[in-house]
Amino acid sequence: MFTAIFFNVSAQDFKLSSLPSQYQKAVKNALKAAGMNRTELEKVLAKLPKEMREGAAFLIAYMPKNDLTTIKSDHLIHNIEKAYQARSTFSWAKEIPDSIFLNEVLPYRVFSEDLDDWRGDFYDRFSKYVTNSKTIKDAIVAINKNIRDEVKVDYNTQRKKADQNPSESISQGMASCTGLSILLIDALRSVGIPARIAGTPNWHDNRGNHSWVEVWINGKWYFTEYYPDKDLNYSWFLADAGKADPNSKEHSIYAASYKPAATSFPAWSETEVYADNVSQRYIDLFNQQYSQQLKDKSYTRLNVTMYLSKDQCQPEGRTKCNVDIFQGNDQIGGGSTATKLQDANDHLTFIVKKNQSYTLRYSNKNGPTEKKVTVNDEPLNVILYFN
Repeated sequence: MFTAIFFNVSAQDFKLSSLPSQYQKAVKNALKAAGMNRTELEKVLAKLPKEMREGAAFLIAYMPKNDLTTIKSDHLIHNIEKAYQARSTFSWAKEIPDSIFLNEVLPYRVFSEDLDDWRGDFYDRFSKYVTNSKTIKDAIVAINKNIRDEVKVDYNTQRKKADQNPSESISQGMASCTGLSILLIDALRSVGIPARIAGTPNWHDNRGNHSWVEVWINGKWYFTEYYPDKDLNYSWFLADAGKADPNSKEHSIYAASYKPAATSFPAWSETEVYADNVSQRYIDLFNQQYSQQLKDKSYTRLNVTMYLSKDQCQPEGRTKCNVDIFQGNDQIGGGSTATKLQDANDHLTFIVKKNQSYTLRYSNKNGPTEKKVTVNDEPLNVILYFN
């Protein structure tokens, strides 16, 4: 059983030489950059027991500049203690490599959200859901299944800001896709599950941004969302993610990192968020699922084109329109129709099950509307009109 250990020590008891050698230079520089807040960080390094000192050194070594000058020792100590408590409690957390634990479980922040003392509350909220979980995937599924009912937060564009911390989202009962992702990641991390935020600044067809969650299982990263699909690595957005452009900063897919990484996540705040460009993994995953579906004779194509009007049904009359496709209440895809500048054979294509009914939701000159279609055995071409 984990027990927090407190020592009657002060910042003056801290010695740089007591830290793992790989962090000593970075911690020294961080303490210098902390200015008047240096004492708070030294308290953390002095008070925590030896088995947690590497975690403290890691967080301080790579801490964002804004946090170096403002974060309080009590906040950081509590976060570290609860993270190590989870690691000592759950079987999957014990098996996680140190490098993954430090970067994807221990951090107190997910993205660019304001500081929030979430870890203790979330440990109490979510540990009960994984008590009987045998594997890390079982635990992920349990958290994903129960988080909405536990925190009572839903997606809503009326939320106060995009990158809300857990307290802000819970108090409002609403969040953006980024806020929902932060909630899920913190819930997963609270029980020792490695998780990070992923997303794109702008889809390939300029429909806007989106964020979701990645989880680590036995050496591989998988994706999920606050509202989970049928399994990991399945979602309505995969077809869009599969069209990411790894060479475009705007149209790439990124996975955030606490420690310095190859690039940075284009964010809307001044807080720098390190990231890796993971576009190719999503391209490969989409191509794999796409080819499997086409080989499966129970699937076919649903092609969508929008023309300006019924008397302009030529390639030059095509116009861009955002279209979301639903089966029942579940969104299964989305994208934008081709414009007159694109190849005449370029359609917005969805891979759908045969002999099923679907709803296309889009906007024309009259505003939001929808069209119901039924797909039989053959590919279906659907024509929409703006006017």
